[in-house]
Amino acid sequence: MGNTADTLCLTAAMHTEDGTCAVEDAELHVRRLGDGPPLLIIAGGIGAAGSYETLAGLLAEQYTVLLYDRRGHFRSADRTEGPIPVERHADDARAVIQHFGFGQALVFGSSAGAQIGLALAAGYPETVGGLVAHEPPAVRLLPDADEWLEFAAEQVARTEGGDLMTAFKGFLGSIAGAGLPTVGTVRLSNEAEWRVLFTRELARFYEYLPDIEALRRSQVPIVLAAGEGSRGYYHYRPARVLALELGLPFVEMPGAHLAPQRNAADFATALSELLRDLVL
Repeated sequence: MGNTADTLCLTAAMHTEDGTCAVEDAELHVRRLGDGPPLLIIAGGIGAAGSYETLAGLLAEQYTVLLYDRRGHFRSADRTEGPIPVERHADDARAVIQHFGFGQALVFGSSAGAQIGLALAAGYPETVGGLVAHEPPAVRLLPDADEWLEFAAEQVARTEGGDLMTAFKGFLGSIAGAGLPTVGTVRLSNEAEWRVLFTRELARFYEYLPDIEALRRSQVPIVLAAGEGSRGYYHYRPARVLALELGLPFVEMPGAHLAPQRNAADFATALSELLRDLVL
């Protein structure tokens, strides 16, 4: 995949490389930092590599960390229209690994990023040296799947009807550790990014059912994980159910759903241990 417009910068602490990765109908803004075995971080939420900056910096002490903005978000362009399939996101993730000259990488994905990581491991197992999937919203594995698929559809309908703020509040209200402020006025930043998530991605992320048979065949080392602070929330349960289906480990990690961003130091320590165990 194309290595265009790459720029190199050297900080006092660590080497960082930014560039553009050409993929089908899009260009992805990519970043590489640190030195060591390659580790791809796949962003959840509104697809921002920058939201994992602190976590990536900590992990870059041991790994070559690869990051990217999902297509259509922030510095990544997208020339397609309509819903973006999870499998297309997986194609993009594979392209990022190859862009930096690696045939295989460890992968960490959180939330929507975990769904993409599971699709990557199922579709391109040769590309994934090991995967930690943190709180994938694979709600179709749950007995109350219809409730959560309807919930996603409601946020799409609200956004398409012009009420992005209500969709935003409803979505954040469902997530452990993402509570809205109790005082003052809620300010919705990055409106365009939330609109892309709700209208083009959210339903697809919720509808995506990990390919259990392909994951079994893949022989990719996988750990399913959820935050201890997410117990009782819908996004905690799919990881546990999938671990049981696959006969794989289920691990509780520090913090809640947004721990990779909000509790980066503790989360990085726990994640490093999981990644080390995956490659032993």
